Amino acid sequence: MENRPKVVVEPPTSRGLREVKIGGETVGSAWSLRGLRKILSRHGYPEDMDVEDRTSVCWRAGGSQTWPDRPMKRHATIALMVAGLLGSMALLTVVGAPDALGALTFAGRATGFLFMLAGSVQGVAALAALDYWGKRRLKLSGPVILLGVLITLATSSLLLFLWLQETEYTDYLLAYFPLWSWSLWALWLLVREKAWRGLPHPKSFAIGVTATAVIASANLTYSAVYQPAASPLLFRLEAKFGKPAMDTERSFMHLPLTLRAKNVGKVPAYIITDFYSVYGHLTKFSSTDNGLKDLRKAMEEESDAGLYVSRPEYKTISTGRFYSVGQWIEPGGEYTAERLIRIPTTAKFDAIEALFMLDLMRKDRGRIDEGEFSTAHFSWDKGEGRFYHPPGEYGDNLIYHGR
Repeated sequence: MENRPKVVVEPPTSRGLREVKIGGETVGSAWSLRGLRKILSRHGYPEDMDVEDRTSVCWRAGGSQTWPDRPMKRHATIALMVAGLLGSMALLTVVGAPDALGALTFAGRATGFLFMLAGSVQGVAALAALDYWGKRRLKLSGPVILLGVLITLATSSLLLFLWLQETEYTDYLLAYFPLWSWSLWALWLLVREKAWRGLPHPKSFAIGVTATAVIASANLTYSAVYQPAASPLLFRLEAKFGKPAMDTERSFMHLPLTLRAKNVGKVPAYIITDFYSVYGHLTKFSSTDNGLKDLRKAMEEESDAGLYVSRPEYKTISTGRFYSVGQWIEPGGEYTAERLIRIPTTAKFDAIEALFMLDLMRKDRGRIDEGEFSTAHFSWDKGEGRFYHPPGEYGDNLIYHGR
Protein backbone atom coordinates (compact mmCIF):
# COMPACT_ATOMS: atom_id res chain seq x y z
CA MET A 1 0.00 0.00 0.00
CA GLU A 2 3.00 2.25 0.38
CA ASN A 3 3.15 2.79 -3.37
CA ARG A 4 -0.54 3.67 -3.79
CA PRO A 5 -1.89 7.22 -3.54
CA LYS A 6 -3.70 8.07 -0.38
CA VAL A 7 -7.49 7.89 -0.36
CA VAL A 8 -9.45 10.87 1.01
CA VAL A 9 -13.13 10.53 1.92
CA GLU A 10 -14.75 13.98 2.17
CA PRO A 11 -17.45 14.92 4.71
CA PRO A 12 -21.02 13.80 3.83
CA THR A 13 -23.21 16.28 1.99
CA SER A 14 -26.70 17.22 3.18
CA ARG A 15 -27.96 14.22 1.20
CA GLY A 16 -25.48 11.79 2.79
CA LEU A 17 -23.17 11.42 -0.25
CA ARG A 18 -19.41 11.38 0.37
CA GLU A 19 -16.91 12.41 -2.29
CA VAL A 20 -13.90 10.13 -2.79
CA LYS A 21 -10.49 11.40 -3.90
CA ILE A 22 -7.35 9.46 -4.80
CA GLY A 23 -4.13 11.39 -5.04
CA GLY A 24 -6.04 14.66 -4.89
CA GLU A 25 -8.28 13.75 -7.84
CA THR A 26 -12.00 13.08 -7.44
CA VAL A 27 -12.81 9.56 -8.60
CA GLY A 28 -16.43 9.23 -7.49
CA SER A 29 -18.94 9.49 -4.68
CA ALA A 30 -20.30 6.86 -2.33
CA TRP A 31 -23.49 6.46 -0.33
CA SER A 32 -22.11 3.70 1.87
CA LEU A 33 -19.00 1.77 2.84
CA ARG A 34 -19.94 -0.84 0.27
CA GLY A 35 -20.04 1.83 -2.42
CA LEU A 36 -16.63 3.10 -1.28
CA ARG A 37 -15.09 -0.34 -1.63
CA LYS A 38 -16.50 -0.64 -5.19
CA ILE A 39 -14.82 2.64 -6.15
CA LEU A 40 -11.52 1.57 -4.64
CA SER A 41 -11.71 -1.83 -6.32
CA ARG A 42 -12.15 -0.16 -9.74
CA HIS A 43 -8.92 1.76 -9.12
CA GLY A 44 -6.82 -1.28 -8.20
CA TYR A 45 -7.21 -1.38 -4.42
CA PRO A 46 -7.85 -4.78 -2.83
CA GLU A 47 -11.46 -5.58 -1.87
CA ASP A 48 -10.43 -6.39 1.72
CA MET A 49 -8.48 -3.15 2.13
CA ASP A 50 -8.33 -1.91 5.71
CA VAL A 51 -10.25 1.38 5.49
CA GLU A 52 -9.38 2.14 9.11
CA ASP A 53 -5.68 2.39 8.24
CA ARG A 54 -5.04 6.12 8.61
CA THR A 55 -1.90 5.89 6.48
CA SER A 56 -3.99 4.75 3.51
CA VAL A 57 -7.38 6.38 4.06
CA CYS A 58 -8.10 9.85 5.41
CA TRP A 59 -11.61 10.31 6.81
CA ARG A 60 -12.80 13.90 7.09
CA ALA A 61 -15.64 14.86 9.42
CA GLY A 62 -16.63 11.34 10.34
CA GLY A 63 -15.17 7.88 10.07
CA SER A 64 -16.07 4.72 8.21
CA GLN A 65 -19.35 4.41 10.11
CA THR A 66 -20.66 7.88 9.14
CA TRP A 67 -23.08 7.35 6.24
CA PRO A 68 -26.19 9.51 6.83
CA ASP A 69 -27.86 8.47 3.58
CA ARG A 70 -31.45 7.21 3.92
CA PRO A 71 -31.73 4.94 0.87
CA MET A 72 -35.39 3.98 1.32
CA LYS A 73 -36.51 7.61 1.45
CA ARG A 74 -34.26 8.53 -1.49
CA HIS A 75 -35.49 5.63 -3.62
CA ALA A 76 -39.11 6.42 -2.74
CA THR A 77 -38.57 10.05 -3.79
CA ILE A 78 -37.05 8.92 -7.10
CA ALA A 79 -39.93 6.51 -7.72
CA LEU A 80 -42.60 9.15 -7.01
CA MET A 81 -40.85 11.78 -9.08
CA VAL A 82 -40.31 9.49 -12.08
CA ALA A 83 -43.88 8.13 -11.86
CA GLY A 84 -45.35 11.65 -11.84
CA LEU A 85 -43.24 12.85 -14.75
CA LEU A 86 -43.96 9.75 -16.84
CA GLY A 87 -47.66 10.03 -16.02
CA SER A 88 -47.64 13.65 -17.13
CA MET A 89 -45.79 12.67 -20.31
CA ALA A 90 -48.45 10.03 -21.10
CA LEU A 91 -51.32 12.47 -20.44
CA LEU A 92 -49.83 15.25 -22.56
CA THR A 93 -49.15 12.82 -25.40
CA VAL A 94 -52.67 11.39 -25.30
CA VAL A 95 -54.19 14.88 -25.21
CA GLY A 96 -51.91 16.39 -27.85
CA ALA A 97 -51.58 13.58 -30.41
CA PRO A 98 -55.11 13.77 -31.91
CA ASP A 99 -54.80 17.52 -32.52
CA ALA A 100 -51.17 17.37 -33.67
CA LEU A 101 -51.97 14.68 -36.24
CA GLY A 102 -55.53 15.48 -37.21
CA ALA A 103 -56.73 18.91 -36.07
CA LEU A 104 -58.79 20.80 -38.62
CA THR A 105 -57.15 24.19 -37.98
CA PHE A 106 -53.56 25.41 -37.83
CA ALA A 107 -54.04 26.67 -34.28
CA GLY A 108 -55.34 23.26 -33.25
CA ARG A 109 -52.32 21.47 -34.77
CA ALA A 110 -49.93 23.95 -33.15
CA THR A 111 -51.55 23.37 -29.77
CA GLY A 112 -51.32 19.60 -30.24
CA PHE A 113 -47.61 19.75 -31.12
CA LEU A 114 -47.03 22.03 -28.13
CA PHE A 115 -48.59 19.44 -25.82
CA MET A 116 -46.49 16.66 -27.36
CA LEU A 117 -43.32 18.77 -27.05
CA ALA A 118 -44.14 19.35 -23.39
CA GLY A 119 -44.60 15.59 -23.03
CA SER A 120 -41.13 14.93 -24.45
CA VAL A 121 -39.68 17.39 -21.91
CA GLN A 122 -41.37 15.33 -19.19
CA GLY A 123 -39.61 12.20 -20.46
CA VAL A 124 -36.22 13.93 -20.30
CA ALA A 125 -37.06 15.23 -16.82
CA ALA A 126 -37.85 11.68 -15.66
CA LEU A 127 -34.35 10.59 -16.71
CA ALA A 128 -32.88 13.66 -15.02
CA ALA A 129 -34.58 12.66 -11.76
CA LEU A 130 -32.43 9.52 -11.63
CA ASP A 131 -29.32 11.70 -11.76
CA TYR A 132 -30.54 14.47 -9.45
CA TRP A 133 -31.36 12.10 -6.58
CA GLY A 134 -28.34 10.04 -7.48
CA LYS A 135 -24.74 11.19 -7.95
CA ARG A 136 -25.71 14.51 -9.66
CA ARG A 137 -23.18 14.23 -12.43
CA LEU A 138 -25.20 16.63 -14.61
CA LYS A 139 -25.44 20.28 -13.53
CA LEU A 140 -28.75 20.86 -15.29
CA SER A 141 -30.63 17.84 -13.94
CA GLY A 142 -32.30 19.93 -11.22
CA PRO A 143 -33.49 22.73 -13.53
CA VAL A 144 -34.79 20.18 -16.06
CA ILE A 145 -36.87 18.45 -13.37
CA LEU A 146 -38.11 21.84 -12.17
CA LEU A 147 -39.20 22.67 -15.72
CA GLY A 148 -41.02 19.35 -15.98
CA VAL A 149 -42.85 19.90 -12.70
CA LEU A 150 -43.87 23.44 -13.74
CA ILE A 151 -45.24 22.07 -17.02
CA THR A 152 -47.25 19.45 -15.12
CA LEU A 153 -48.60 22.07 -12.73
CA ALA A 154 -49.56 24.44 -15.56
CA THR A 155 -51.22 21.84 -17.81
CA SER A 156 -53.06 20.00 -15.04
CA SER A 157 -54.28 23.34 -13.62
CA LEU A 158 -55.52 24.34 -17.08
CA LEU A 159 -57.32 21.02 -17.56
CA LEU A 160 -58.88 21.27 -14.10
CA PHE A 161 -60.03 24.82 -14.87
CA LEU A 162 -61.69 23.64 -18.10
CA TRP A 163 -63.29 20.72 -16.27
CA LEU A 164 -64.72 23.01 -13.59
CA GLN A 165 -66.66 24.86 -16.29
CA GLU A 166 -68.79 21.75 -16.87
CA THR A 167 -68.04 19.48 -13.84
CA GLU A 168 -68.98 16.46 -15.93
CA TYR A 169 -67.17 13.25 -15.07
CA THR A 170 -64.46 12.11 -17.44
CA ASP A 171 -61.87 9.36 -17.09
CA TYR A 172 -59.16 11.98 -17.62
CA LEU A 173 -60.09 13.42 -14.22
CA LEU A 174 -58.45 10.34 -12.69
CA ALA A 175 -55.21 11.48 -14.34
CA TYR A 176 -54.93 15.23 -14.11
CA PHE A 177 -56.30 15.70 -10.58
CA PRO A 178 -53.69 13.35 -9.03
CA LEU A 179 -51.03 14.94 -11.27
CA TRP A 180 -52.06 18.40 -10.08
CA SER A 181 -51.68 17.28 -6.44
CA TRP A 182 -48.39 15.56 -7.25
CA SER A 183 -46.99 18.69 -8.94
CA LEU A 184 -47.64 20.78 -5.81
CA TRP A 185 -45.67 18.28 -3.72
CA ALA A 186 -42.86 18.05 -6.28
CA LEU A 187 -42.62 21.84 -6.59
CA TRP A 188 -42.41 22.21 -2.80
CA LEU A 189 -39.63 19.61 -2.68
CA LEU A 190 -37.62 21.20 -5.49
CA VAL A 191 -37.96 24.71 -4.06
CA ARG A 192 -36.78 23.44 -0.67
CA GLU A 193 -33.72 21.89 -2.31
CA LYS A 194 -33.18 24.95 -4.58
CA ALA A 195 -33.12 22.76 -7.67
CA TRP A 196 -32.40 25.74 -9.94
CA ARG A 197 -28.82 25.90 -8.68
CA GLY A 198 -26.49 25.07 -11.52
CA LEU A 199 -28.16 27.35 -14.00
CA PRO A 200 -25.78 30.03 -15.32
CA HIS A 201 -28.66 32.52 -15.72
CA PRO A 202 -31.59 31.53 -13.49
CA LYS A 203 -33.52 34.77 -14.13
CA SER A 204 -33.40 34.23 -17.89
CA PHE A 205 -34.61 30.67 -17.36
CA ALA A 206 -37.55 31.89 -15.28
CA ILE A 207 -38.45 34.51 -17.89
CA GLY A 208 -38.29 31.91 -20.66
CA VAL A 209 -40.52 29.47 -18.78
CA THR A 210 -43.02 32.23 -18.00
CA ALA A 211 -43.08 33.46 -21.61
CA THR A 212 -43.60 29.92 -22.91
CA ALA A 213 -46.49 29.36 -20.50
CA VAL A 214 -48.11 32.65 -21.52
CA ILE A 215 -47.78 31.83 -25.23
CA ALA A 216 -49.18 28.31 -24.74
CA SER A 217 -52.13 29.62 -22.71
CA ALA A 218 -52.84 32.34 -25.27
CA ASN A 219 -52.70 29.83 -28.13
CA LEU A 220 -55.05 27.42 -26.37
CA THR A 221 -57.44 30.23 -25.46
CA TYR A 222 -57.42 31.45 -29.06
CA SER A 223 -58.21 28.04 -30.52
CA ALA A 224 -60.64 26.83 -27.85
CA VAL A 225 -62.45 30.04 -26.88
CA TYR A 226 -61.92 32.92 -29.32
CA GLN A 227 -62.28 31.07 -32.63
CA PRO A 228 -65.62 29.44 -31.80
CA ALA A 229 -66.94 32.77 -30.45
CA ALA A 230 -65.67 34.81 -33.39
CA SER A 231 -67.05 32.37 -35.97
CA PRO A 232 -70.40 31.16 -34.63
CA LEU A 233 -72.48 28.48 -36.30
CA LEU A 234 -75.03 30.28 -38.52
CA PHE A 235 -77.73 28.47 -40.51
CA ARG A 236 -80.83 29.76 -42.23
CA LEU A 237 -83.78 27.34 -42.18
CA GLU A 238 -86.90 27.80 -44.26
CA ALA A 239 -90.15 25.84 -44.48
CA LYS A 240 -92.45 27.25 -47.16
CA PHE A 241 -95.79 26.03 -48.45
CA GLY A 242 -96.50 26.27 -52.17
CA LYS A 243 -99.78 26.72 -54.01
CA PRO A 244 -102.21 23.91 -53.14
CA ALA A 245 -103.77 21.85 -55.90
CA MET A 246 -107.09 19.98 -55.67
CA ASP A 247 -107.48 16.36 -56.68
CA THR A 248 -111.20 16.31 -57.47
CA GLU A 249 -111.29 12.62 -58.31
CA ARG A 250 -110.17 11.54 -54.85
CA SER A 251 -111.26 14.61 -52.86
CA PHE A 252 -107.73 15.41 -51.73
CA MET A 253 -105.69 18.58 -51.62
CA HIS A 254 -102.00 18.39 -52.58
CA LEU A 255 -99.95 20.95 -50.64
CA PRO A 256 -96.30 21.41 -51.74
CA LEU A 257 -93.75 22.00 -48.97
CA THR A 258 -90.22 23.25 -49.61
CA LEU A 259 -87.59 22.74 -46.90
CA ARG A 260 -84.33 24.61 -47.28
CA ALA A 261 -81.20 24.81 -45.10
CA LYS A 262 -78.30 27.08 -45.94
CA ASN A 263 -75.00 27.51 -44.10
CA VAL A 264 -74.61 31.29 -43.98
CA GLY A 265 -71.69 31.22 -41.55
CA LYS A 266 -68.01 30.41 -41.95
CA VAL A 267 -67.98 27.05 -40.21
CA PRO A 268 -68.83 23.64 -41.75
CA ALA A 269 -71.32 21.67 -39.69
CA TYR A 270 -72.45 18.08 -39.30
CA ILE A 271 -76.16 17.30 -39.23
CA ILE A 272 -76.71 15.30 -36.06
CA THR A 273 -80.49 14.96 -36.37
CA ASP A 274 -83.05 16.40 -38.78
CA PHE A 275 -86.80 16.47 -38.51
CA TYR A 276 -89.88 18.08 -40.01
CA SER A 277 -93.59 17.79 -39.21
CA VAL A 278 -96.76 19.27 -40.63
CA TYR A 279 -99.60 19.91 -38.18
CA GLY A 280 -103.25 20.77 -38.62
CA HIS A 281 -104.94 23.18 -36.21
CA LEU A 282 -108.44 22.51 -34.86
CA THR A 283 -109.85 25.59 -33.15
CA LYS A 284 -113.24 26.23 -31.59
CA PHE A 285 -114.51 29.78 -32.02
CA SER A 286 -116.85 31.56 -29.65
CA SER A 287 -118.73 34.86 -29.71
CA THR A 288 -118.06 35.29 -26.00
CA ASP A 289 -114.76 36.58 -24.66
CA ASN A 290 -113.80 33.57 -22.54
CA GLY A 291 -110.75 32.53 -24.50
CA LEU A 292 -108.21 34.23 -22.28
CA LYS A 293 -109.23 32.10 -19.33
CA ASP A 294 -106.73 29.57 -20.66
CA LEU A 295 -103.91 32.12 -20.69
CA ARG A 296 -101.95 30.54 -17.86
CA LYS A 297 -102.19 27.10 -19.43
CA ALA A 298 -101.07 28.51 -22.75
CA MET A 299 -98.10 30.23 -21.13
CA GLU A 300 -97.09 27.00 -19.41
CA GLU A 301 -97.19 25.13 -22.71
CA GLU A 302 -95.61 28.04 -24.65
CA SER A 303 -98.64 28.24 -26.96
CA ASP A 304 -100.98 31.06 -27.95
CA ALA A 305 -104.21 32.25 -26.35
CA GLY A 306 -106.96 34.21 -28.05
CA LEU A 307 -109.95 36.13 -26.74
CA TYR A 308 -112.57 34.42 -28.93
CA VAL A 309 -110.95 31.02 -29.43
CA SER A 310 -110.34 28.05 -27.20
CA ARG A 311 -106.92 26.45 -26.97
CA PRO A 312 -106.31 24.79 -30.38
CA GLU A 313 -105.72 21.09 -30.85
CA TYR A 314 -102.92 19.88 -33.08
CA LYS A 315 -102.91 16.80 -35.29
CA THR A 316 -99.84 15.52 -37.06
CA ILE A 317 -100.51 15.27 -40.80
CA SER A 318 -97.04 14.35 -42.03
CA THR A 319 -93.57 13.89 -40.57
CA GLY A 320 -90.21 12.78 -41.93
CA ARG A 321 -86.52 13.40 -42.47
CA PHE A 322 -84.82 16.21 -44.33
CA TYR A 323 -81.24 15.09 -45.06
CA SER A 324 -78.83 12.27 -44.25
CA VAL A 325 -77.71 12.14 -40.62
CA GLY A 326 -73.91 12.36 -40.28
CA GLN A 327 -73.46 14.39 -43.48
CA TRP A 328 -72.26 17.98 -43.41
CA ILE A 329 -72.87 21.28 -45.15
CA GLU A 330 -69.93 23.54 -46.00
CA PRO A 331 -70.04 27.36 -45.60
CA GLY A 332 -72.25 28.74 -48.36
CA GLY A 333 -73.68 25.28 -49.00
CA GLU A 334 -77.41 24.80 -49.36
CA TYR A 335 -79.72 21.81 -49.46
CA THR A 336 -83.36 21.83 -50.53
CA ALA A 337 -85.97 19.08 -50.16
CA GLU A 338 -89.44 19.04 -51.76
CA ARG A 339 -92.31 17.28 -50.04
CA LEU A 340 -95.96 16.86 -51.05
CA ILE A 341 -98.50 16.91 -48.25
CA ARG A 342 -101.87 15.23 -48.98
CA ILE A 343 -104.89 16.40 -46.99
CA PRO A 344 -108.48 15.22 -47.54
CA THR A 345 -110.97 17.94 -48.31
CA THR A 346 -113.14 16.68 -45.47
CA ALA A 347 -110.50 17.63 -42.91
CA LYS A 348 -111.73 20.49 -40.71
CA PHE A 349 -108.41 22.22 -40.11
CA ASP A 350 -108.36 25.96 -39.55
CA ALA A 351 -104.65 26.28 -40.34
CA ILE A 352 -101.68 24.20 -41.45
CA GLU A 353 -98.28 24.69 -39.79
CA ALA A 354 -94.83 23.23 -40.53
CA LEU A 355 -92.04 22.63 -37.99
CA PHE A 356 -88.49 22.20 -39.29
CA MET A 357 -85.52 21.49 -36.97
CA LEU A 358 -81.83 20.56 -37.28
CA ASP A 359 -79.31 19.62 -34.61
CA LEU A 360 -75.81 20.63 -35.72
CA MET A 361 -72.22 20.13 -34.62
CA ARG A 362 -69.26 22.26 -35.70
CA LYS A 363 -67.02 20.33 -38.07
CA ASP A 364 -63.98 22.48 -37.27
CA ARG A 365 -64.06 21.36 -33.61
CA GLY A 366 -64.41 17.62 -34.08
CA ARG A 367 -65.15 14.73 -36.39
CA ILE A 368 -67.77 12.01 -36.61
CA ASP A 369 -67.43 8.47 -37.89
CA GLU A 370 -70.03 9.01 -40.64
CA GLY A 371 -70.32 5.32 -41.50
CA GLU A 372 -71.07 4.26 -37.95
CA PHE A 373 -73.19 7.28 -37.05
CA SER A 374 -75.42 7.18 -40.13
CA THR A 375 -76.82 3.74 -39.22
CA ALA A 376 -80.12 4.07 -37.36
CA HIS A 377 -80.98 1.86 -34.39
CA PHE A 378 -84.65 1.16 -33.66
CA SER A 379 -85.62 1.52 -30.03
CA TRP A 380 -88.52 -0.97 -30.40
CA ASP A 381 -86.30 -3.75 -31.81
CA LYS A 382 -85.07 -6.13 -29.09
CA GLY A 383 -82.26 -7.19 -31.40
CA GLU A 384 -80.68 -3.74 -31.04
CA GLY A 385 -79.23 -4.67 -27.62
CA ARG A 386 -78.50 -1.66 -25.45
CA PHE A 387 -80.46 0.62 -27.79
CA TYR A 388 -83.71 -1.22 -27.08
CA HIS A 389 -86.29 0.44 -24.83
CA PRO A 390 -89.80 -0.80 -24.08
CA PRO A 391 -92.23 1.21 -26.27
CA GLY A 392 -94.31 2.29 -23.30
CA GLU A 393 -91.28 3.77 -21.53
CA TYR A 394 -89.96 6.33 -24.01
CA GLY A 395 -92.02 5.83 -27.13
CA ASP A 396 -90.60 4.78 -30.50
CA ASN A 397 -87.29 6.43 -31.44
CA LEU A 398 -84.54 6.27 -33.99
CA ILE A 399 -81.18 6.28 -32.21
CA TYR A 400 -77.92 7.32 -33.88
CA HIS A 401 -74.64 6.50 -32.22
CA GLY A 402 -71.01 6.78 -33.28
CA ARG A 403 -67.56 7.99 -32.39
